[in-house]
Amino acid sequence: MYFRSASRLPVGVIRHVRPGGMRRFWRGVLAITAFLAVMFVALTARLFVWPATGGQGQVDAILMTASPYAPLGLATRMAQADGAKYLLVSLGHDGYGGSCPQRIPRTRLICFDPNPATTQGEAEYASRIAAKHNWRSILVVSIVPQEWRAEQRLRRCFTGTIYGIAGGIPWYSWPYEIAYEWGATIKMFVWQRSC
Repeated sequence: MYFRSASRLPVGVIRHVRPGGMRRFWRGVLAITAFLAVMFVALTARLFVWPATGGQGQVDAILMTASPYAPLGLATRMAQADGAKYLLVSLGHDGYGGSCPQRIPRTRLICFDPNPATTQGEAEYASRIAAKHNWRSILVVSIVPQEWRAEQRLRRCFTGTIYGIAGGIPWYSWPYEIAYEWGATIKMFVWQRSC
């Protein structure tokens, strides 16, 4: 009996698969998986390992985000060198391991507990203070993996110019911080789209 198409084969008849057909399929799957893995690593490196930070001129304020590795020394050095009028220090969920730091000459120090105790809460607080004092520029000081996301959060709430600078973290913290930042970034783009 002669059949014109494989779809008309009787039940129980196995259609012959050309040799190498399955190998070609799995090679394609492997190539696509490898491409996606390379893109994931490249995006991770760009966003969380080597975020784009820009040089800044004089800024109206400096915002230091909370982190267990908070770059308080970097934030205070930037306030002294830049002559920023305000330094906002988030005590946040993780805080920086201490109370409000010592006063800096010619810089008004504002320590705050954001609500919610997240980067979103820090951005909301900073934008409210910025509106009150008519700030046109803010320098965000955070840890390297958080820098890009902190700037994105602030950009949703503050219309002025935003600069970023980041402090390092210990090598053993990188896997956790990258996983955390991916989760927080997805949350920011999917569920928390407003300021």
